[in-house]
Amino acid sequence: MHSTSTAPRTATVRRETRESRVEIALNVDGSGRGDVSTGIGFLDHMLDSLARHARFDLTLRAEGDLHVDQHHTAEDVGLTLGQALDQALGDRRAIRRFGDATVPLDEALVQVAIDLGGRGWASIDLPFNGHAIGGLSSEMIPHFLQSFASDGRFGLHVRLLAGQNDHHRAEAAFKALARALDDATRPDPRLAGEVPSTKGVI
Repeated sequence: MHSTSTAPRTATVRRETRESRVEIALNVDGSGRGDVSTGIGFLDHMLDSLARHARFDLTLRAEGDLHVDQHHTAEDVGLTLGQALDQALGDRRAIRRFGDATVPLDEALVQVAIDLGGRGWASIDLPFNGHAIGGLSSEMIPHFLQSFASDGRFGLHVRLLAGQNDHHRAEAAFKALARALDDATRPDPRLAGEVPSTKGVI
């Protein structure tokens, strides 16, 4: 178990617009169980990988106007997942706050660093060769990550260090993000319940 606290770090969030409906149940102190259905197969695959390697339990259902575009669904999933993470972490007391990971997948290598410091920011250098991966528009991957960081209120840096295969690039990025989240969300007993900020609040 990550947490020494008895308070569960969980959240249930529902977001509904004219363009999509998203429901998420998240347990930060889970065992890596993902149950995801967005209507976009490759996005499901990436989110399942995120849950597995962050050791989050994630149940996610999304329905969107895929007959129009994937944009609204992917963006709203990112925003809602960010809201769920923010809610589950509460005041972010006694967490390690920072996390980073460099993850390979065959020829691909991606570095991710995060700061759960309460300010949404994303700097993403993750280029792709093709227009789509497994049916998901390539441009939606950075946009999803930006949306997640924005409503998750965390700083996110993603850097592609090596790799030619687009599937490998994307999957390495999600796995690196997962490992960084696993690290940053862990309670640090040395903080004795304090908020990890000189401001005293995140």
